[in-house]
Amino acid sequence: MIQTITIQVTPYVAADVYKIKQTAAQKMRIPIERIHDMRITKRSIDARSYNIKVNLELQCAIDQTKQLPKPHLFFKEQDVTHKPQVHIVGSGPAGLFAALRLIELGYKPILFERGKDVSARKRDVALLNRNESLHPDSNYCFGEGGAGTFSDGKLYTRSKKKGDNQRVLELFVLHGASPNILVDSHPHLGTDKLPDIITNIRNTICNLGGEIHFNAKITNITVRNNRITHIECNAMQIAVDTLILATGHSARDIYYMLHNKGIELEAKPCAMGVRAEHPQELIDRIQYHGNALDVLPAASYNLVHQVADRGVYSFCMCPGGIIVPSATDSEQIVVNGMSNSQRNSPFANSGIAVEMRVEDFADFAEYGVLAGLKYQEYLETLAFRNGGHNQIAPAQGIRDFIQKRLSKQLPECSYVPGVVSSPLHFWLPQHISERLREAFTAFDRKMKGYAGADGIIVGVESRTSSPVRIPRNPETFTHVRINNLYPCGEGSGYAGGIVSSAIDGINCAEKCVLTTNK
Repeated sequence: MIQTITIQVTPYVAADVYKIKQTAAQKMRIPIERIHDMRITKRSIDARSYNIKVNLELQCAIDQTKQLPKPHLFFKEQDVTHKPQVHIVGSGPAGLFAALRLIELGYKPILFERGKDVSARKRDVALLNRNESLHPDSNYCFGEGGAGTFSDGKLYTRSKKKGDNQRVLELFVLHGASPNILVDSHPHLGTDKLPDIITNIRNTICNLGGEIHFNAKITNITVRNNRITHIECNAMQIAVDTLILATGHSARDIYYMLHNKGIELEAKPCAMGVRAEHPQELIDRIQYHGNALDVLPAASYNLVHQVADRGVYSFCMCPGGIIVPSATDSEQIVVNGMSNSQRNSPFANSGIAVEMRVEDFADFAEYGVLAGLKYQEYLETLAFRNGGHNQIAPAQGIRDFIQKRLSKQLPECSYVPGVVSSPLHFWLPQHISERLREAFTAFDRKMKGYAGADGIIVGVESRTSSPVRIPRNPETFTHVRINNLYPCGEGSGYAGGIVSSAIDGINCAEKCVLTTNK
């Protein structure tokens, strides 16, 4: 007999498999010897009170000799070498998962990636971290796997209504991810694991007849009778029947190209701010109330505060992580965060973003729907001018920022290219800096010590999402006017993060097949 139960235990019990089995036997009122096999199917930490608890869902095999069946993971493999083609621009999660779904549906995906494969991309990222050079098409934002490859690999999303989150996690496990992501309430891949996982996904696509072309930047499109007939790549014209556009939120040239072709775009709200960092030990102590620090994982946090009718909130929180340079232009500074799978860095960082509305871009109104992009560029250039050499970023102690004074000495920081003391309170736009100041003060009330001497902010965190949406028909997922163009992922403005982008890619693949078969 297989029985599923839930238990709530201390962190020390949760760290010991035998003690978990003991607790399960006690709950079922049976001798422990009757539990032949046991598997944790769900796990979450409740640290809201001093007495921290770990919630576990268990599958137990009782009075039987067979092991519990392994989770059913599947992918419908088939050779699509000579099947109908669907062209995909971008090899981030939206593009890659669209390709996997197309193969299952019997279509040949052909992907074009402006950047390099993940191995070559790692070398360019290493040069960037050493502050030696920035490759405009191979960096933390561009290249195989998209921005998520070197930015942590968080796999939780609020978009459960948009598709099957579990299916995305299962496909990651099939391609080398830890099965723990199927269990944990906040699953995480880790930047150290993602390159191999992305390589395995590429191998699946190519081994089954799909194609992936690197260093293949799309520079033009041909539109006739409300259809894209050709894309231009490396000075070659390539005929297309169906085009999935999964270029990510940093591919500004794509927005400009679409706009110049008269293809409708929409301005949308977004968020911009800074990245805050603290010693991980401090965050652990605050979040876990000083308890069980030797067995609990690196603590995270989720903060939000309303200031002058705008939300200010933590974003992409990276426990045990580092801050990384995410600019795509040599005269701009953009920062982001990442963690390896063990989350064992002595630092914890998070984006702290201020809600931005379309009216906030009024100074750039002459650019129409692209005003938000121009504002992003302005803010990133401002950070560059107030930073140091190349990718050395402007930084300030959180306490100094609140008190509007230049930091004479900066707290230790994980940002590898280096930081320089800069008065962010002075040069950040006032509607951002004033809201940040009030929010940091409020965050310190919620997490005592957050605005203490060990906290530092690094500028700027400007690409939490795109300020532009590519409008599409909600029924068909096609662009509102171009009937064979399928915008998807973060760059389309309909997703945010790895899982929701992957779901959007899967949905676009299914929609374009339905349309093709009509």
